[in-house]
Amino acid sequence: MYTRTENPLHIIQEVIDNAADEALAGHAKTIAVVAHLDGSISVADDGRGIPVGPHPEEKVPVVEIVYTRLHAGGKFDKGSGGAYAFSGGLHGVGVSVTNALANRLQVTVWRDDAQWQIGFEEGAVVAPLKKLAPAKGEHGTKVQVWPNAKYFDDKTIPLGELAKSLKARAVLLPGVTTELTIEKTGQVQRWRYDGGLSAYLMESLADAPLVVPAWAAEGYVGAQDDTFAEGEGAQWVVAFTAEGGVVRESFVNLIPTSAGGTHEAGLREGLFAAVKGFVEQHSLLPKGVKLLPEDVFARVSFVLSAKVLDPQFQGQTKEKLTSRDALRLVSSQVKGPFEIWLHSDVEAGKKIAELAIRAAQTRQRSAQKVEKKKGSGVAVLPGKLTDCESTDLSRNELFLVEGDSAGGSAKMGRDKEFQAILPLRGKVLNTWEAERDRLFANAEVHDIAVALGVDPHGPHDTVDLSGLRYGKVCILSDADVDGAHIQVLLLTLFFKHFPQLLSAGHVFVARPPLFRVDVEARAKKPARKIYALDEGEMTHVLDKLRQEGLTEKAWSISRFKGLGEMSAEQLWETTLNPDTRRLMPVALGLHSNEDTVSRFNLLMGRGEASSRRAWLEEKGHEVEVDV
Repeated sequence: MYTRTENPLHIIQEVIDNAADEALAGHAKTIAVVAHLDGSISVADDGRGIPVGPHPEEKVPVVEIVYTRLHAGGKFDKGSGGAYAFSGGLHGVGVSVTNALANRLQVTVWRDDAQWQIGFEEGAVVAPLKKLAPAKGEHGTKVQVWPNAKYFDDKTIPLGELAKSLKARAVLLPGVTTELTIEKTGQVQRWRYDGGLSAYLMESLADAPLVVPAWAAEGYVGAQDDTFAEGEGAQWVVAFTAEGGVVRESFVNLIPTSAGGTHEAGLREGLFAAVKGFVEQHSLLPKGVKLLPEDVFARVSFVLSAKVLDPQFQGQTKEKLTSRDALRLVSSQVKGPFEIWLHSDVEAGKKIAELAIRAAQTRQRSAQKVEKKKGSGVAVLPGKLTDCESTDLSRNELFLVEGDSAGGSAKMGRDKEFQAILPLRGKVLNTWEAERDRLFANAEVHDIAVALGVDPHGPHDTVDLSGLRYGKVCILSDADVDGAHIQVLLLTLFFKHFPQLLSAGHVFVARPPLFRVDVEARAKKPARKIYALDEGEMTHVLDKLRQEGLTEKAWSISRFKGLGEMSAEQLWETTLNPDTRRLMPVALGLHSNEDTVSRFNLLMGRGEASSRRAWLEEKGHEVEVDV
């Protein structure tokens, strides 16, 4: 659950992250990685060296604790001026998992005027810490890892990706040198960017002419801020190009976030707000054109490096930042300075505005073409459907919401520009064995079909999807057993009678949280609301709060009985906002269509009661039911 299994690159990244954290804290100037002939990788830095003294409680060397215990690093000294206030992660399982997934791992430390070494095999100590030789004035850490092939699909580490990661570290740590030596070829690559993000982006965009000069800036929270912790913020460089590909790279606390996340959404929101204000002030927007964030962002290349206290990532591989506060953090730091920059050079500002307006006009023309295809024979839409304003299929979303009360919150909390709400009363009909011409006898199914603009069909029917009114059809039900039942009934409807919507990727399941943890204000950190999808995620949240030094009295836990209990603002923040929600696409996945039909028949077929009971008796113990 903690690492990728395609190849061992991620477990090496964990070691590099530790070295980068030493450099971020100002203690290291070099990170040297060697790909050895025997397939092992070593990572060396000239930082302080991992402590080798005895742990005050465990009575074994600290370096042994770091590599054999979860949640055991100095990174958890956060918010108290520790060197790792903005380290790469809060999971705390990094190098201990590297050790667990390695045949061998050897750590050499230069510290306290001596050279030390400890060895592990498959996570266990095989060569206890020993002092090798005096080392006057030397300091640093070298970790050599022999990945265990049985845990990975391919034991070979992709050296191209490893090089890219080291280059990124050099970009983010001006003045720090990173290098990669490949013993097999004798090749040595070395990176150092004293110019930081700007130098890197300009190198990447060497062949793309800029519309205006690139804009580089940074913004960090001061001591007087009541919303964010001191030192949180970001640095960035943004460039606008008229043609060609765009370059977009983002990082959180030096960790590459290849899948983006809320910090990128904050950059987009800040740029959009500034450009929109500039366009309105100078009356540049043609009549009938509406500017959207994606219009401003369409031709943007950027490198963004955010500093976030206690970042939350999607999974241990840390590819996507999910911390909701990061959106407001980055947006607030970007908007003001970008407005000043635009107004300081009005001609440059107008060129950026023209670029965004052209993108908006192209998008609207495309949407109009789709609208013309639909024809004039549009059915009368259901009365309880609260429709959206946009006709752009690529943006429009329909939420099928469990219950009228939740539907009311969703209507108030949604973005009416592109989100439509259709509340459903009670349980939807089990349509697995329903005849197609009898479907419309059920009011809920009738309303869903009419709202979608697509007739029921089979997997091989010729069906006209040009009438589809929403690019995303999202099932939104309570995060409990009843909600799961409604999900299954709606998925049965789509799989059986609208299969081509599924295969085209139009059907999604929204994931509202089951719990809310209210954390009281502490020191300069304001009160927080943290949402958790389920028991497992809540346990993880509470673990992190304890690692911050909080006690059980510092927080309270609320369990949502249903969507209807959520305010419109909460529903928007957790479930509707495209930048902060969890939305799962529905697809067949690993199972074939035949296997899926067989399972649906078992679960939903009227004549399968005895088979269903036998299956439940066999498999029932495997799930913890939240009732």
